[in-house]
Amino acid sequence: MTGQQLKNSILQMAVQGKLVPQDPNDEPASVLLERIRAEKEQLIKEGKIKKEKNPSIIFRGADNLPYEKVGKNEPVCIADEVPFDIPESWEWVRLQNICNIVSARRVHQSDWKSSGIPFYRAREIGVLADKGKVDDDLFVSEELYNDFAKSGVPHPGDLMVTAVGTLGKVYVVQPQDRFYYKDASVICLENFGRIIPEYLQLVMMSPYMTSLIKSKSTGTTVGTITIVCAKQYLIPIPPLNEQRKIVKRLGNLKLLIESYAEEESALSKLNTQFPEILKKSILQYAVQGKLVPQDPADEPASVLLERIRTEKEKLIKAGKIKRDKHESVIFRRDNSYYEVSGKNEVCIDDEILFDIPESWEWTRLGNVLASTDAGKSPQCEDRSCNKGEAGVIKTTAVQDGYFLPNENKVLPTSFTIQKDQLIRKGDLLITRAGPRNRTGVLCVVDVECEKLILSDKTVRLAYIRNNVNPHYLQIALSSPAIQNMVVKAMSGMAESQVNISQSNMKKFLIPIPPLNEQNRIVDKYKTVYSAFVNKFEFLL
Repeated sequence: MTGQQLKNSILQMAVQGKLVPQDPNDEPASVLLERIRAEKEQLIKEGKIKKEKNPSIIFRGADNLPYEKVGKNEPVCIADEVPFDIPESWEWVRLQNICNIVSARRVHQSDWKSSGIPFYRAREIGVLADKGKVDDDLFVSEELYNDFAKSGVPHPGDLMVTAVGTLGKVYVVQPQDRFYYKDASVICLENFGRIIPEYLQLVMMSPYMTSLIKSKSTGTTVGTITIVCAKQYLIPIPPLNEQRKIVKRLGNLKLLIESYAEEESALSKLNTQFPEILKKSILQYAVQGKLVPQDPADEPASVLLERIRTEKEKLIKAGKIKRDKHESVIFRRDNSYYEVSGKNEVCIDDEILFDIPESWEWTRLGNVLASTDAGKSPQCEDRSCNKGEAGVIKTTAVQDGYFLPNENKVLPTSFTIQKDQLIRKGDLLITRAGPRNRTGVLCVVDVECEKLILSDKTVRLAYIRNNVNPHYLQIALSSPAIQNMVVKAMSGMAESQVNISQSNMKKFLIPIPPLNEQNRIVDKYKTVYSAFVNKFEFLL
């Protein structure tokens, strides 16, 4: 249950007579309403309010059902309109019978001033309802306010209700308040002083009333509360003393509700973030050699890297790949890390991100790759390929850890596909350009692809197959520490468009375990994360 749901539940209990116990010694609400009717009659005689054309009285019939007598008409049962039962000492009443519902006189924009008496629209009343204060932006002159006062301005105990936009926000006018308000966008409930204004406010805020307001609002695009509609709202009225008790109880609960809302919000945020936090933790454990135990029988990573270098030399001699000018070897000496590239040797201790097991090695990503291959993005038909059609993948085909082959666009029939452009099962792909949160995303293609090519914003990290587990490379490059390196390699000022060059990709420093351990890490990662997903699917 959210904080708002808890608040709504308590408000609903309040208006149904379930928040505080009834006291048989309390004067019943029927007597209170009779006094209000008498007071209204007096105000009508004094010319302060207008006489209603068809006043209504709601009462319980002999069958204990609610009836309403409007003007001189015969009483009509309104049981189908009454939303819930209320205690015996309570009464149902139309809002117009306990308040004088009015709007303001027109204030033209030309009458707005930079100082004077505050002038509130629905926006300001909404802020007042939520926070109890507002920064005054608009004003009317003292002279205009005094002129309006002749026909009526808000008084302490009146209720201001937003009538456009966010409907039904309610502010109780305080003794220190002095302001005017915008016609049509705000209506004023002039309280006769017999109903506790804070009780009437909580009724207007209750789920029952907010639902009623929404259902009765007019307007095709923007909902509006009209005075005609507001007059007919059905209001539950408890004895006056019980109103005070309800308001007091809600006041005592307010801090508890707010505290609960804060705690619930924090928990909700944690629940939202927890899966991602856990995933990052597992990834980081994996690349630090903490996810699976090391096996002394495993061929060390140093031997693996030497074999990869040998394989690359064969491919270079065969003319299948080009020699990387920045090819390097990283090694330990005197408890430090050094990198040799060509004839240069430098200490790279400041680049080493964390400790790794003895059987592991640090290397540049480019050292375990045969090449990095970028794609093409010709003018395409923006739909997914049908069977037999050739297509280019969108960047959205590359998701964090999985591939979506249907995220593609149809290539024109005139486009000639080169063999090395085709995506193959087992390819390790990375997004090189796009929004910051979509750049540097990796996946391994785990399905056979028919006539799909890389786009110009995706790069294939062509690893030496059978010597590197691509899923391990994906795990390593997705880990938090190395992702920080990926982010630093991005260029571009706008969050919506950054890129990573292929040369910078090759410079990524990654930890390489023995091949057997890579396989164990991949299997363990899949097992652990799948188990989490199955157990905590409700959080994802």
